Amino acid sequence: MRSYSTFNLNALWFLIAACVLVFIITLVIGGEIFFYLGLIPALLLDHPWTIITNLFVHGDFWHLLFNMITLYFLGSFLIRLVGERSFLGVFFLGGIIGNIFYIFLGPQDIPGVGASGAVFALGGALIMIAPRLRVLVFPIPVPIPLWIAMAFFLIISFFLRGIAWQAHLGGLLLGLMAGYYFRKRRRISYF
Repeated sequence: MRSYSTFNLNALWFLIAACVLVFIITLVIGGEIFFYLGLIPALLLDHPWTIITNLFVHGDFWHLLFNMITLYFLGSFLIRLVGERSFLGVFFLGGIIGNIFYIFLGPQDIPGVGASGAVFALGGALIMIAPRLRVLVFPIPVPIPLWIAMAFFLIISFFLRGIAWQAHLGGLLLGLMAGYYFRKRRRISYF
């Protein structure tokens, strides 16, 4: 059995690099990339790959930056607890479930892009595995419980135009289930 005291961040750095590379390509090519890689529910049958590729496409620099910072911190912690393979499972399954929520609950003609659903899944898993985990959230000067931070960001996504709250909700629910599974399987709780 692999020891989680030593861990490898290759999968995490690969995901971050892929998102940055796709963002650079988006800057060079322009908006057409959203049509080919973004998830447009009405076109899913014509572009089935977009249920995965949209996780790597981001709308602007700030969208990319916030997702990648959160992916790095939540992802590096989750990898230490469950390993690289389980981390990737949570990331991709969370992203896919988030996309399914977007397909059924979101607008049919607006592209859904970004790794937010997958990132919410990582947060959900950590909420279950390490329920007392505290995080720093800018601009709050003191650490707050992760579950409060995740709830806050989910709630504000309901009210901000252009945010795919459906993907956030789906990803978070998958993450909570995955975290529950990891916790019960190992019969442990961290922190």
